[in-house]
Amino acid sequence: MPALTREQLDEQLSRRSIDLDPAGYFLIKLDREAGELVAEHYGNGIDERGLATDPETGDVLSCRGGEPRRPQAVYRGRSAKQLGIALTEGQPPLPVSRLDHALYLGRELQKAERCLANGAEYIQD
Repeated sequence: MPALTREQLDEQLSRRSIDLDPAGYFLIKLDREAGELVAEHYGNGIDERGLATDPETGDVLSCRGGEPRRPQAVYRGRSAKQLGIALTEGQPPLPVSRLDHALYLGRELQKAERCLANGAEYIQD
């Protein structure tokens, strides 16, 4: 059986089951005018099925539509490294509690940094 290409392996690994971080989730954006990466942190609960819930209402959070939520915190940085350090080494309580979440964020921040530098569109995985 031939070895998987890097892209095939990445696609296969992206389909694995992962647990949500009880500390919350991030939406990563670019602020091109300021030349910065922006990470908005949103809190969530996790129900018995492992689904993200609104910490105030207990309702399952929808990926599509619904009322816009306000971030609990907004982190900004000029590089993936600067922002990653703020998220994992900053002032407690830290917004990341799982290693797999920290690795995912590092990868996404690197991708966002490349898009910021190259003028490409950034789409968060």
